[in-house]
Amino acid sequence: MLFYKEIEKYGDASALITEKGTVISYQELVARADQIGKAAGQRCLVFSICKNVEESVIGYVGFLRNDIVPVLLSPDIHAELLADLLNSYHPSYVWAPAGQAGIAGTVIYRDGNYELYRTGMVVDYSLDSELALLLTTSGSTGSPKLVRQSWNNIQSNTESIVEYLGIAQTDRAITTLPMNYTYGLSIINSHLCQGATIILTEATLLDKTFWALLKSQKATTFGGVPYTYEMLKKLRFERMDVPSLRYITQAGGKLVKEMAEEFNQICLKKDMQLIIMYGQTEATARMAYLPWKDAQRKAGSIGIAIPGGELSLIDTEGNGIDEPEVVGEMLYRGANVTLGYAESRHDLNKPDENKGVLHTGDMAKRDKDGFYYVVGRKKRFLKLFGNRVNLDELENLLKKEGIENACTGQDDHLKIYITHMEQEKETIDYLVSHTAISRGGFEVRHIAEIPRNESGKILYSALEGK
Repeated sequence: MLFYKEIEKYGDASALITEKGTVISYQELVARADQIGKAAGQRCLVFSICKNVEESVIGYVGFLRNDIVPVLLSPDIHAELLADLLNSYHPSYVWAPAGQAGIAGTVIYRDGNYELYRTGMVVDYSLDSELALLLTTSGSTGSPKLVRQSWNNIQSNTESIVEYLGIAQTDRAITTLPMNYTYGLSIINSHLCQGATIILTEATLLDKTFWALLKSQKATTFGGVPYTYEMLKKLRFERMDVPSLRYITQAGGKLVKEMAEEFNQICLKKDMQLIIMYGQTEATARMAYLPWKDAQRKAGSIGIAIPGGELSLIDTEGNGIDEPEVVGEMLYRGANVTLGYAESRHDLNKPDENKGVLHTGDMAKRDKDGFYYVVGRKKRFLKLFGNRVNLDELENLLKKEGIENACTGQDDHLKIYITHMEQEKETIDYLVSHTAISRGGFEVRHIAEIPRNESGKILYSALEGK
């Protein structure tokens, strides 16, 4: 049984708590969700503009419970991209905050501050019977490419996450990530599955209201990307009094070894756990996790495969790598590997193209104990006058020196973007003295701010031409 089809069994238990402290039970959540699903009617495609508010979550649950396929989109989506997506996919409906820019159609249903718009667009396509959900990839903010997730993908990954995190009905997760982002959505799915509570807030970690809500509602967990942990460090998380937190999680990119060690020590002192994880939208959400008991001795590792999954490495010829400490591309096998991509509505009837196998595009190594370490992206390597340079590794080296940066470029021409002009000499001196990169192989450019997407990942495409 799919978890969202039976969450009414949790009855009067608290499902959602809003910023204002309003408590919504599972019984109310299901009743409101099914009304939205009934308004949309038969199986169809719906664009859902997501915020960390009750109407957004309730709409999402309603669509899944009624076999309607939602496309989860950011409320900050650029009007031009939204128009392109509408033209590419022809959704029957749009579920969005009242007055959302770029939405046209007839309002047929309202719940709180959200409205269901009938677009009137021609439905000249069909939906594969296994298709349940569509998400943008973290790198496709300017592209119509979507990831096709099945019912089984969502269910299997949710069950794995629940198992390795030990999520219980008593847990209370507070939102720190967008629900249209696969990591943020997985937190919602796994807690709904267990009848746990989700504390909804649009506030960021930099807002005092976030910490006030966390404390007043006794949140037991939250998740963060590497950028989140950089903010937590600046906020001096080690000094905060947050006794209700049971564990915190990290995914959405590699957390450098030193930061992982530091936060593990902080968590130990606070009697909580730090769980490092690894995933991609193409694998529904998660593929690996670092067990808490191994967090210190294996700092810098993404850990081992999630329950039901399998990790392996291949060389450039596609042959398996069995020896420890040898770098290769990481492969993942599991029921949570998604169906493939869609670039228009005419791809929505495609069957499963991946067959449970995902080429992650990440370069990694495995130690003698079977723990995996990501060393960079397959495409994030340059050759500078014969020397192979790992751009991710270079960024991390500079970050350790306190230099906020982003590295990009092409063979024989490395570009390093920094946010503080006064650090230009320091950057140059470090590279010349600590790496094999010659002075003629790179240039340092000043930029006011490193461009990032909503999940905190650097938008390298936005650096082109700067």
